[in-house]
Amino acid sequence: MRERIVITGMGVISAIGNNASECLDALQQHRSGIAPMRYLRSVHHEFPVGEVKLSCEEMIQQLEASPSCRSTSLGALSRTSLMGAIAVDEALHSARLRDCDRAALLSGTTVGDMDQIEDCYDDCNHNADRCKYIATHSCGTSTEGIAECFPGQFNLVTTLSTACSSAMNAIQLGAKLIESHRAQVVVAGGSESLTRYHLNGFKSLMILDQEPCRPFDDTRAGLNLGEGAAYLVLECERHALDRGCRPLAVLSGAGNRCDAFHQTASSSNGEGAFLAMSEALKTARLQPSDIDYINAHGTGTPNNDASECEALRRVFGSQVPPFSSTKPFTGHTTSASGAIEAAFCIMALEHQFLPVNLNWAKPMRDGLRPVTSATPTKAIEHIMCNAFGFGGNDSSIVISKYGKKV
Repeated sequence: MRERIVITGMGVISAIGNNASECLDALQQHRSGIAPMRYLRSVHHEFPVGEVKLSCEEMIQQLEASPSCRSTSLGALSRTSLMGAIAVDEALHSARLRDCDRAALLSGTTVGDMDQIEDCYDDCNHNADRCKYIATHSCGTSTEGIAECFPGQFNLVTTLSTACSSAMNAIQLGAKLIESHRAQVVVAGGSESLTRYHLNGFKSLMILDQEPCRPFDDTRAGLNLGEGAAYLVLECERHALDRGCRPLAVLSGAGNRCDAFHQTASSSNGEGAFLAMSEALKTARLQPSDIDYINAHGTGTPNNDASECEALRRVFGSQVPPFSSTKPFTGHTTSASGAIEAAFCIMALEHQFLPVNLNWAKPMRDGLRPVTSATPTKAIEHIMCNAFGFGGNDSSIVISKYGKKV
C-alpha cells in the first residue's frame, strides 16, 4: 500500500484575513474582501481589488515580532516576499516545525518582485545601479526572500511559474519529492502581490470587472484581481505521526495537464481541465461520485466559467457535486490562488461547511448552478480544488478528510 501524503500545517494571508483564523471567519460569515484599491498606486481606481489589508511596513512589524523570523533585511523585501513569509511562518507554527532544518520550500509566483521593479523603472536608464537591480529580479528572487526570513530552515528552495496554476503545481511537486524520498517535509504554496504591471496586463485583455465579480452568473463580466499567499506543510503520514503531529487532511490525488489551446483562453470543451480533474481522481483512486465539493477555478470571465462547466459535465456527468468559486471573497490571486483555495478547502473539511459563491444570482444559459448555501447535505469527505493557468496549464488536486482511507 502506498504511503499517504498528509497536510500537517497551513498558513494563509488574503483580502479576507491576515491568517487562517480570520479567513475562516470571513468565509463562514460570507464577508468579501473586494474593495476600492488602497495600497496599489494606480490611476485605474475604477477596478475593485482584493488587497491584503496591511501595508508593507505593517507586514515588516508583524514579522519582526515573530520568534521564527530572523531576517535582518526585511525592509529590502518585496510585498510578495513579505506576504509569503507571513504565510510560511503560520504554516510552520501550525505544523509545529519551528526547528526543522531539512525542509524544502516550493513557491509559485508570476509577478514576483514586480512591485519593487516598478518603483525604479522610470530612472533605470539614468542609474546603472537601478538597472542592475532590475536584472536580478527573476521570479525566484521572491522565493529566496521568503527563505531568508527563516535561516537554516530550508535545504531546498525552488520556484514554479505556470501562471495561475503555479502554487498548486508547487504542492504537486512537493508531493512528488516526498514520494521519491527526496524530502521529508515540504512547505509548498505561492505568493503574489498586486502591481501596476499586473493590473494593466489584465486590463489590456479586457477581462477586469468594474463591479464585484460574479463567477458562473449569466451577467458575469470579468474578474477582480487579488493578492495573497498560502503554504501547506506536506509530509508522509509516518513521519508526521512519529513526531506526534495529527494531520489536518490528506493530499489524496493530483493532476496536471496542458492542452496548449491558446495563450490566454480556455477551450470550449474544457479539455485541459477535464484531463487534470480526471487524473486527480485516478491518482486518488476515487470515483466522481466520491467528491463532495469542488472549489472551482471560477474566475468570473465569460470564457473560463463556460469552459469549466463543460469540463465538470464531462467528468461528473449529470451528477456534478456542489461547487463554488471563492474568488468573490479574495479576488483572483493568480499564481497564489491554488494554495489559498486549497487552504479554504481544508477549512471546509475541518468545519464541514460549503464556501458559498458570493454575488451569484442569474443562471448561465446551459450552465451549472454553484453553491449558495453553506450547509452541506451530507458529510464532506473528499474535496476537489482546481487551478487553471494561461496557456492551458491546468491543475487539480483532491484533499480528503484525515482518517478516511483512499
